[in-house]
Amino acid sequence: MSWKASGLPWLVLSAVVIVADQIVKAIVLAVLRPYEPHEAIAGLLNWTLAFNRGAAFSFLHDESGWQRWLFSLLAIGVSVVLVRWLASIARSDWRNALPLSLVIGGALGNLIDRVRFGQVTDFIDVYWRDAHFPAFNIADSAITVGAVLLIWFGFFAAKKS
Repeated sequence: MSWKASGLPWLVLSAVVIVADQIVKAIVLAVLRPYEPHEAIAGLLNWTLAFNRGAAFSFLHDESGWQRWLFSLLAIGVSVVLVRWLASIARSDWRNALPLSLVIGGALGNLIDRVRFGQVTDFIDVYWRDAHFPAFNIADSAITVGAVLLIWFGFFAAKKS
């Protein structure tokens, strides 16, 4: 399968996710002070600059630093596998290409943070009353949406067959 016929052109979406993620993180780092919430939507959403040296939900956040390299290698490995998957599918197979591209973009967006800063920059703080969801960023959102779409489309494809 040629490059244009494969799902690889969908990597443009991955690049858009990476660029958007990094631009917004640069703005947030320049404008916000760490851990000072700025109300965006009353009772629901704050912009709060936070840092995570671990993985989702601050898993392994308090470790000595080895987790930076573990999660960096994991992001690279997952991205390589997903790019190979993307190369093996048809460009028109958007139900696989779209979510794979989102996950790749998100993984690489957070990888850039880990390599540059040793931690991931988060800033989206969703809450209800005193209960706060762990802060996250655009890259995390792309990974989550991509994973949900893969599962969603997987269920629908399974029902059709």
